[in-house]
Amino acid sequence: MKRVFTLLEKTWLGTPIWFTWQKTSGNYLAVTGADHIVKIFDRHGQQRSEINLSGNCVAMDWDKDGDILAVIAEKSSYIYLWDANTNKTSQLDSGMRDQMSFLLWSKFGSFLAVGTVKGNLLIYNRQTSRKIPVLGKHTKRITCGCWNAENMLALGGEDKMITVSNQEGDTIRQTPVRSEPSDMQFSMMKTDDRTSAAESTISVVVGKKTLFLFNLSEPDNPIDLEFQQQYGNIVCYSWYGDGYIMIGFSRGIFVVISTHVREIGQEIFQARDHKDSLTSIAVSQTLNKAATCGDNCIKIHDLADLKDMYAIINLDDENKGLGTLSWTEDGQLLALSTQSGSLHVFLTKLPILGDACSTRIAYLTSLLEVTVANPVEGELPVTVSVHVEPNFVAVGLYHLAVGMNNRAWFYVLEENAVKKLKDMEYLGTVASICLHSDYAAALFEGKVQLHLIESEVLDAQEERETRLFPAVDDKCRILCHALTSDFLIYGTDTGVIQYFYIEDWQFVNDYRHPVGVKKIFPDPNGTRLVFIDEKSEGFVYCPVKDATYEIPDFPPTIKGVLWENWPVDKGVFIAYDDDKVYTYVFHKDTIQGSKVILAGGTKVPFSHKPLLLYNGELTCQTQSGKINNIYLSTHSFLESLKDMGTNERRQMLTQTLMLKRFPDAWEVCKILNDHAAWNELARACLYHMEVEFAIRVYRTIGNVGMVMSLEQIKGIEDCHLLAGHLAMFTSDFNLAQDLYLASSCPVAALEMRRDLQHWDSALQLAKRLAPDQIPFISKEYAIQLEFTGDYVNALAHYEKGITGDNKEHDEVCLAGIAQMSIRMGDIRRGVSQALKHPSRVLKRDCGAILENMKQFSEAAQLYEKGLYYDKAASVYIRCKNWAKVGELLPHVSSPKIHLQFAKAKEADGRYKEAVVAYENAKQWNSVIRIYLDHLNNPEKAVRIVRETQSLDGAKMVARFFLQLGDYGSAIQFLVMSKCNNEAFTLAQQHNKMEIYVDVIGSGDTTNEDYQSIALYFEGEKRHFQAGKFFLLCGQYARALKHFLKCPNSEDNAALEMAIETVGQAKDDVLTSQLIDHLMGESDGMPKDAKYLFRLYMALKQYREAARTAIIIAREEQSAGNYRNAHDVLFSMYAELKAQKIKIPSEMATNLMILHSYILVKIHVKNGDHMKGARMLIRVANNISKFPSHIVPILTSTVIECHRAGLKNSAFSFAATLMRPEYRNKIDAKYKKKIEAMVRRPDTSETEEATTPCPFCEFLLPECELLCPGCKNNIPYCIATGRHMLKDDWTVCPHCDFPALYSEFKRMLNTERTCPMCSERLNLAQLKKISDYTQYLQTEVEQ
Repeated sequence: MKRVFTLLEKTWLGTPIWFTWQKTSGNYLAVTGADHIVKIFDRHGQQRSEINLSGNCVAMDWDKDGDILAVIAEKSSYIYLWDANTNKTSQLDSGMRDQMSFLLWSKFGSFLAVGTVKGNLLIYNRQTSRKIPVLGKHTKRITCGCWNAENMLALGGEDKMITVSNQEGDTIRQTPVRSEPSDMQFSMMKTDDRTSAAESTISVVVGKKTLFLFNLSEPDNPIDLEFQQQYGNIVCYSWYGDGYIMIGFSRGIFVVISTHVREIGQEIFQARDHKDSLTSIAVSQTLNKAATCGDNCIKIHDLADLKDMYAIINLDDENKGLGTLSWTEDGQLLALSTQSGSLHVFLTKLPILGDACSTRIAYLTSLLEVTVANPVEGELPVTVSVHVEPNFVAVGLYHLAVGMNNRAWFYVLEENAVKKLKDMEYLGTVASICLHSDYAAALFEGKVQLHLIESEVLDAQEERETRLFPAVDDKCRILCHALTSDFLIYGTDTGVIQYFYIEDWQFVNDYRHPVGVKKIFPDPNGTRLVFIDEKSEGFVYCPVKDATYEIPDFPPTIKGVLWENWPVDKGVFIAYDDDKVYTYVFHKDTIQGSKVILAGGTKVPFSHKPLLLYNGELTCQTQSGKINNIYLSTHSFLESLKDMGTNERRQMLTQTLMLKRFPDAWEVCKILNDHAAWNELARACLYHMEVEFAIRVYRTIGNVGMVMSLEQIKGIEDCHLLAGHLAMFTSDFNLAQDLYLASSCPVAALEMRRDLQHWDSALQLAKRLAPDQIPFISKEYAIQLEFTGDYVNALAHYEKGITGDNKEHDEVCLAGIAQMSIRMGDIRRGVSQALKHPSRVLKRDCGAILENMKQFSEAAQLYEKGLYYDKAASVYIRCKNWAKVGELLPHVSSPKIHLQFAKAKEADGRYKEAVVAYENAKQWNSVIRIYLDHLNNPEKAVRIVRETQSLDGAKMVARFFLQLGDYGSAIQFLVMSKCNNEAFTLAQQHNKMEIYVDVIGSGDTTNEDYQSIALYFEGEKRHFQAGKFFLLCGQYARALKHFLKCPNSEDNAALEMAIETVGQAKDDVLTSQLIDHLMGESDGMPKDAKYLFRLYMALKQYREAARTAIIIAREEQSAGNYRNAHDVLFSMYAELKAQKIKIPSEMATNLMILHSYILVKIHVKNGDHMKGARMLIRVANNISKFPSHIVPILTSTVIECHRAGLKNSAFSFAATLMRPEYRNKIDAKYKKKIEAMVRRPDTSETEEATTPCPFCEFLLPECELLCPGCKNNIPYCIATGRHMLKDDWTVCPHCDFPALYSEFKRMLNTERTCPMCSERLNLAQLKKISDYTQYLQTEVEQ
């Protein structure tokens, strides 16, 4: 909101003033104060006239057209009339004797009503100059009044009466009111019945508190509206819209009420616009705005939405308060008087006048001010004060033109200043003017005048200075024109668009459109032009090609078009109407030719007029004389892409592709990093024939095929050929064909159709372009037709395909003819062609067709010729030609055919041939059947059954032997054929169960089979066999029962089996049952302890087994069976060791003593008496464990000690022998010798060598096994019986017992077995062990 001017007259200062705008045009403003003068100003604040009065002005009013201003003053009976057209004042005698107090012009006609302080009335008709005095209309001063459109006059006076009179002054109605009326207005109440449009409601403020509504149609029902006390007094009010009243109150509040019957008395809207006071409100129906003033500010609201504050104007220098507000009727200017005597006029709405040339714009910023700016190049705006309020503005590269009516003023735009150049009058009222660098073109009354702007600058020939269009003889009116750097372009009512080339000063191009051309908008170069015709349809016209392209979705409301000024975006333009801007793109080079597309729309704020488009930024002019920049929604990709989601980025990509902004699209694709997006960009590049860019994109996404294809075509200059290739790449083949045919290489269309296998199209093209290719295309087409089953046309095309000089090609065609002839039923021709043809495959294919057609003899003939013997034999079989089949059999590999032949031969009774054929067909059951049934050769049958393991064959052989009475063989073959039940029954019937048992034990046998056998033996009371088979089928209790029932003859084996049964069953009941039996609980006969030992072993109860083993060993030892005792203990030791169970020390000690005894024989045999003596000393020290051989062992000990020189030991044991219980048992051979030893004792003794303990290095005698130093039991050597040494360690590889490596080696020179486990052993198997620590970990219970 711009302040246009302020009036500060000295004579007014300090006193209130009042004013009134000229009605209709608003060109003049009448203002008066306390100085007896009415001053008249124009709308720019220049004083145009003044009226001197006899006293202060009482009232003034403009007539309805704004031609006459009527004024009445104190102390005068004259009415002053000022004529706006002549600028002259006249005086009219009212003839009234009393002081005039009220004056008002009518809304219709030229009636002037004047009221007096005594209530009299004068009605003056200016047209007829007739005066009608009406005395006594009111009894007191007339203070207010109003006219309606029917020229009814309502008046209010201090007599608290309202009268309604007609234009003759006759009173029609009158009504009293409660208090003094003021501010009376006529309007129309809001009713449901809209038929009556008459202003029949009088509204008047009564006593400054209530609003009184008096409807002339309902005089008996007046409405009195009261308001809240807190609002203060009613200052003023105004009707607007559909029966709404806006009321301003003194305390700063304004309220809106409705006069509709249902809503009356309700506040529709209420707002406190001003804190302390409100002095005036004004409504502009034109602008649809309302203004309120108070508290040093004006607030302007939008009537469409009163909450919406349109503007606020602050007047901080006005400290005495504000006065009244008033708009001009056009809403352009708003005047405000103040209590201090000043008057401010504000510009609320400017005519939106502006123009652009290249990137320079000019626009109206005030009524007499134009601003020139170049926002793109960053030049500072320059304001130009103009001499008139312009109707049109034009700007060129160096000039500005403004004007009105038939006159234009030209200004030169210098660097930082503007200089007036000249003014010029034209031959008619100028509709519009265009400028460029040197020339101006003005359109007036259907003509265009082209003239130099600065004629003296150019040394121009006279005829080039100016020219009028059209020529005199051209009967047309120019409706629109435009000026570019090179051309004047105009459009006429006859639809002609003319291009006038300024440099050559002649017409260079014209285009004829069917209807008149209303508006034209050339692009900056003039090479493209948008025009709108009289049907409001839009087109793009290219004068270079003389072609027009209709603009799609072009709204009929379009006001104008702007081309994009950004040099890169050629082809983008916008069309705009009041609400929206539509972005279009002219795609000049696409594979589909040139076309215009709608890229999108952008909403434009209210009353914005686009002036300039640059890189998607639209510069608009607003009503308030400013410019505002809007970004088109179609160019939103120019903002930051990083903050956007994927879907928004995809929309950006679509926008960039529509606008052909490929570098921007590239950036979007890089951010999206999506294969589909890159492909979309690549396809758009192909569509717009941007081959280089497409290669770049396809290279990025790794599409090698497309890159190679595009590289091959990128140098093609023929546009149609290039577009054809690109259309083919985008799979638009029909378009590609049209483009190829329009190009310099039409054969490309044929090549494409052939590659696509569009043979119909290819043949049509070949007739025109390459007749020599027809046979080859016909052959390909025939192959396709054959595939689809169209054999008639396939045959015709195969026949057309024969060239006569291309052997390979012709062979394919002849093969096709042969096949198609057969399919068509011409079998003779087809077969003869196939037989003549060299191809085997053709013979096979034709044979197959004939076979399907049931033409067997011909089919077989072709198969045979084609060396397809299997197929030929098969067909010969179908037609029962056995002789031919027999001929072909040596060549046939198919078992199926051999089988068919064999069946036929068998049916004929020729069994030998049949059996050979069955063997070839691998039908062994049939071979076996014939050998048994017809050739009586069971040996061969049996051999085949054994080789092939055929179940059915085995059944047949079994049946054969059954018939012969050979039950054993029959049982064998029944089991082989998995007929175990039949075999069992047979064995049962003929007492051949042993055979059945032998056979079944070798095969896959089920528990049921074992159970059957067990039950059979149970019935036969053969307990051992029954138990064995019950065990096999898992019935452990029954198996054990039978084993325990076995007679003594089978006792050993039965007990072994019983132990195995209990071991598998793991059942405590069965275990205790067997233990009872072994202990002799059941029959009083305890069994050998070895069985109990085996039982414990089978049950994995190793501790019990170990205890049993010790007992058994003790018994064996007592009985003198030392080797047996040794073996029992050793096996138990090994088992416990394997199960990682600690070995009882008693067992370990007994094993060591028994082993020492066994070693004696080995040492003595080898002549090593010392070792033998040492081992015997160890045994003799434990002689109680050898009760049955005490004397022989002691005798041997004495002798060996004596031999070894251990005299003292020999004496000691000899003395033991001399005890009475042993003396008589000494062998006579040695008795005297021993007695002599005792009688003459020799106590000399060889000292026993000492060796270190492997645990603690303590030196102890080598045969001592308990270290006195560390109290450890030391492992002993199984070869010598001595304790182990850590640096001479080995183990037996079988039993893992330790031995001294050197001693064991020496022993193995004479012995072949391990002395501990008796396994065979040789020197090579012995390995010296360096890490012996694992053998020191004790396995024996301490």
